[in-house]
Amino acid sequence: MKATIVTIGDEILIGQITDTNSGFIAKALDRIGIETIEMLSISDDKNHILQTLSRLQNTVDFVLLTGGLGPTKDDITKKTFCDYFEDELIVNQDVEKHVVALIERVMNRPASQVNKDQALVPSKCIVLHNEVGTAPGMWIKKENTVYVSLPGVPYEMKYLVENQLIPKIVQEYKRPYIMHKTILTYGQGESVVAERIEAWENALPAFIKLAYLPAPGRVRLRLTARGADKEILEAAIQENVNSVTEIIKDIIVGFDDDETLEVVLGSLLAKHNKTIATAESCTGGKIAQVLTAAAGASKYFKGGVVTYDTQAKIDVLGVSKQDIETHSVVSKEVVSAMASSVRVIMKTDYAIATTGNAGPLKGDSDVEIGTVFVAIATPSEIIVEEFNFGQPREKVIDRAVIKSLELMYKEILKIV
Repeated sequence: MKATIVTIGDEILIGQITDTNSGFIAKALDRIGIETIEMLSISDDKNHILQTLSRLQNTVDFVLLTGGLGPTKDDITKKTFCDYFEDELIVNQDVEKHVVALIERVMNRPASQVNKDQALVPSKCIVLHNEVGTAPGMWIKKENTVYVSLPGVPYEMKYLVENQLIPKIVQEYKRPYIMHKTILTYGQGESVVAERIEAWENALPAFIKLAYLPAPGRVRLRLTARGADKEILEAAIQENVNSVTEIIKDIIVGFDDDETLEVVLGSLLAKHNKTIATAESCTGGKIAQVLTAAAGASKYFKGGVVTYDTQAKIDVLGVSKQDIETHSVVSKEVVSAMASSVRVIMKTDYAIATTGNAGPLKGDSDVEIGTVFVAIATPSEIIVEEFNFGQPREKVIDRAVIKSLELMYKEILKIV
């Protein structure tokens, strides 16, 4: 079964807000075997909405729309639905009671007529009850396509998808199985990984597809299997994961979408009761931000300092002024001192330090723009590596963060 997701709103098209609803809906549909083949963003224009509804008629099983269901005059989805389905708006008594009660309870005032008008719905629709808001969802089938209109407010949309839409689809439709398995690799680019697994990829059965999802410093390999027999799909996916693992086990760090390098690293630190700190210059605290974004990071992350200025490295971390003058603030010697010092200050087992010229202008060092030094301080030694990530500035910073985590991951593996 196939679906198209449509977001309605000029605020999306002019870049005022970012559409996050489509991704949430697509994931929810994927979990129950429905393939999203298209995502659209369209304007709050009656003719444009009508054209979109007409174009999608009988081309997909489901059209999921979000937005345009508010109480103000610029919210036109319900009226446009009536035009398309040759219908009229009627008051749904259950929705009206809910709206009045919600406004009185939450706003502590009587519901206005504008609020009550949220209970107006096309007479042909099946109402999807919105417990957490005033705009109901609407389900209307025309020929071979089900049209579902949902509020654009994310928490209301999520409630309706999880509690109304998905249960209704599961109850009424038989669907194929769609299964995914993600393999997270690090340290090698997409082309290198593809070359290493070419023979394995060519031998995949026809019902399993492989997608490469590259990002700076890492590549996700996503296996997707579709079919009617869940057990066959599960067995085939696992068999192929096992076989490719033997080929590239040296660069695999996880097997799940949520198993990012920083999450895996944090889990290993917590498991072995090890702690870490950071001293950052060119990365501006981003390594600490990434590490602390994981739940439970307080078990292993003790703290970090951002000594962006040269004098701050001297005053806060005690880096030798002579080393800076002799070797440059962007150097092996300085980054080693930063890592060693923050490890002592924070009383941790490990530390990560960075210094570099991210650009576009040179700072207090004459080294080439894009140059970054990363140091890992362990209980027994300090490992330093030099990189040149080129430009632009954002690329330099992102790659420096990834490489720092990779180097730390390699060190923690030595105690596993």
